[in-house]
Amino acid sequence: MPSAEDRIATNLRTLLILEAVGKSDEPMTPTEINQSIGLPKQTIHRLCATLVEEGFLVYEHHGKRLRAARRARVLGAGLLHSSRDHILRRQILVELAQKTGETINYVVPEDGGMSYLDRVETGWAFRVQLPIGSNVPFHCTASGKTFLASLDTRKRKAFAHGLTLERKTPKTITDPDALLKELATVSKDGFAIDNEEFMDGMVAIAVPVTDNDGRFLAAIACHGPNVRLSLDTLRGFLSDFNIAVERMRGVLT
Repeated sequence: MPSAEDRIATNLRTLLILEAVGKSDEPMTPTEINQSIGLPKQTIHRLCATLVEEGFLVYEHHGKRLRAARRARVLGAGLLHSSRDHILRRQILVELAQKTGETINYVVPEDGGMSYLDRVETGWAFRVQLPIGSNVPFHCTASGKTFLASLDTRKRKAFAHGLTLERKTPKTITDPDALLKELATVSKDGFAIDNEEFMDGMVAIAVPVTDNDGRFLAAIACHGPNVRLSLDTLRGFLSDFNIAVERMRGVLT
């Protein structure tokens, strides 16, 4: 009778490992990953080591648990970008930009902060430029706050106290407890505001995009100069943002 290793094609094993890690809310041990695959212990450890060496997975929790690393996230983003889903997502962003008359961004979390994966520019001559590929901090941006607020209370506290809360402007929150209070409000309200905390003269709003299990996928954000945009104006966009988020969830999940 063929073994589990024989039944699973060689080129499929690493994909199954990445799939298991991608579906999990928490970092996983190789043994936990293998519960859904059923390979010999030596094989699963060898494959996981290869994925770590090649930059698709990374160990944390003192080298015991694995989570997706940059190459796996880039792969996932690239697949979405080249798929029908990207076209539909882009159309949702375009329509939201037309309704608001402002720049709309699609922002995802990376190891070092939030990354601008897609954007639709405003037609205004006076605007704040944050090109696709830009990385911005978690603690002082609207999109970053939506991600931090999506974490459970324990992780949120650990994250806030572990981050370097660099002061970007006089309004940047640099006290972990003050940040946690802000994140509790974001979690309750379902959106986040950046009131000149990242750049002088720039305000922003962001709403989280989650999957059907409530897991954070990305943020839809809007930013602009405060000489044209006020916080009240940004909050006035919320109904349009929430409609876009619901449509986005249907595309991505």
